[in-house]
Amino acid sequence: MLEKLSSGLKNALRKITKAGHIDEKLIDELTSDIKRTLLAADVDVKLADSLIEKIKERSLKEKPKPGITPKEHVVKIVYEELVNIVGKKSEFSLKPGKIIFVGLYGSGKTTSIGKLARYYQKRGLKPALIGCDVHRPAAMDQLYQLASQIHAPCYAPQNVTDPIEISRAGIEKFKKYDILIFDASGRSSLDKELAEELKELGEFIEPEEVILTIPADLGQAAGEQAEGFKELVGITAIFLTKMDGTARGGGAITSCAITGAPIKFLGIGEKLDAIEIFDPERFISRLIGFGDLQALMEKAKEAEFKPETAQKIVSGKFTMDDFFEQIKSIQKMGPMKSVLDMVPGFSSMKLPKGVDVSKQEEKMKKWSFIIQSMTKEEKEDPSIINASRINRIAKGSGSSESEVRELIKTYEQMKKMMKMLSGKRGMFGKLAKRFKGFKL
Repeated sequence: MLEKLSSGLKNALRKITKAGHIDEKLIDELTSDIKRTLLAADVDVKLADSLIEKIKERSLKEKPKPGITPKEHVVKIVYEELVNIVGKKSEFSLKPGKIIFVGLYGSGKTTSIGKLARYYQKRGLKPALIGCDVHRPAAMDQLYQLASQIHAPCYAPQNVTDPIEISRAGIEKFKKYDILIFDASGRSSLDKELAEELKELGEFIEPEEVILTIPADLGQAAGEQAEGFKELVGITAIFLTKMDGTARGGGAITSCAITGAPIKFLGIGEKLDAIEIFDPERFISRLIGFGDLQALMEKAKEAEFKPETAQKIVSGKFTMDDFFEQIKSIQKMGPMKSVLDMVPGFSSMKLPKGVDVSKQEEKMKKWSFIIQSMTKEEKEDPSIINASRINRIAKGSGSSESEVRELIKTYEQMKKMMKMLSGKRGMFGKLAKRFKGFKL
């Protein structure tokens, strides 16, 4: 998510952390790098200039508080000013009652409904979906398909053309459910006809939330849509979609923030689990490499990590069975790169030669089959796996012998890396105290 923006900001801040001392020339270099990075992410020029001036002024005039070094002080200023430009944290209720989703064609509205419903299910609530998009022919079918994937009830009749009538029946049908999510009609552009229909639907349903879906690849143009919907139909939240596949997400986030329309959700992938609550502080923290332990612990809890197995992995003393169990849990947590970015300092750490996180993730599914084809003794001690055993494992898992060898090599590399990170001087050792406050 916003990988180029993230790497650009990290590289800029690295100049500060590696510098011998802080002076005006260094601050100029830092702010120039930050501005260049923001403009590449489609952030508005005036907004970028304003940010740069604030960073310069504060860095040169403010004195660090006791216990904070000049370097840490400048990094803290950059963090705080970046948080300010992406907006304030929105209030989020786990039981809002009724929600209407609005948005233009192609914004990812219906898929986002499925993601939010799934999010609520994971938190023990019962959502139901109601299809009110009577204009797009495939809308009702798509909503039914999404509902079936997450095993949620859905009411989306194809023979009714009045969204008010559908809403009335749906509310009655699902009155025992915690949350009702309505898929309102979309258009190719925001016109008076759509605005009037959405206004009437809103007045009838009286929702607690009106959520607008906007694709992040619109960049700065996202602000225009946010402003238009806010004025014509009223919105309480924005669901920014396609955050995983665009370099223009920075422009979309900041332009929405300027309009005062609160971003509450981010769509970060195609799967129905690929949703995040937008928290400006945590978002920027991950973006510049500070990590996000709270989000990491939340994802670990959702993925049902076993603490005892996780401890084995962290210590570097794990078997192939432990490795297999963690592979399954990590897959539930989402993209590995995204998960590792939540660990403070991990994104700037130099990994052992040959370890490529993105490539290893692609191979995880095949590795699962390979491990399942091993004997109990082989899983306990992979060092006993010789050429004949490799041949048998490959045939049993439908893999090549080179893929089996690659798994064994990766397993050994992971053990080596984890041993390097553990202990008092390793990264995990340094973070141990910070993890104690979280419970899986």
